[in-house]
Amino acid sequence: MAAGQVFGATLDLARAYVHHLATTGVSHGLIGPREHERLWSRHVLNCAAVAELVPTGATVIDIGSGAGLPGLVLAIARPDLRVTLVEPLERRSTWLGDVVAALQMDVCVIRARAEDLRGREHAEVVTSRAVAPLDRLARWSMPLVSPGGQMLAIKGAGAEKELAAAAGSIRRLGGTSTEVVRCGMAWADDPTTVVRVIRDRRTPPT
Repeated sequence: MAAGQVFGATLDLARAYVHHLATTGVSHGLIGPREHERLWSRHVLNCAAVAELVPTGATVIDIGSGAGLPGLVLAIARPDLRVTLVEPLERRSTWLGDVVAALQMDVCVIRARAEDLRGREHAEVVTSRAVAPLDRLARWSMPLVSPGGQMLAIKGAGAEKELAAAAGSIRRLGGTSTEVVRCGMAWADDPTTVVRVIRDRRTPPT
């Protein structure tokens, strides 16, 4: 099973997280009841694939974390990372805090909007999944990316078109190199599509 290949020594922790998704995640409205059979393939493994783009020991801010996708999954797959989950809705942020505590993980949960953290929080990597169109997402994410760091946004089939439309906005926000990357190619039946934006090292924190 791909999960064993991806999570290795933390597979039991990943299974415990999936149990939370399948139970209280559904009852709290974070995961649709019809998603139960696809929690591993569509959600957990889809997010875990992004880990291959994250440098060893990096700081990570995950905006609009919701059910912990992809931030909490990355923290499970990569214990070397220092992860902060940012979620504005109280019900969701409370659920995240409860799950992090139950899993006994060293992960920070902040109830806030990404734009409220501007000038207060920075990380080498800022992640997101299904949060907003790319132009708006870049306005929220890029100010949180440390100079030389990267924004990683999980997107769908229209990623290239979204990136082309948002290119000007991304440049104005300090984005230099941009690309669409397919992650998990070695093991996933449906690789994860990620928009990757590198922030200019010369751009001061905002």
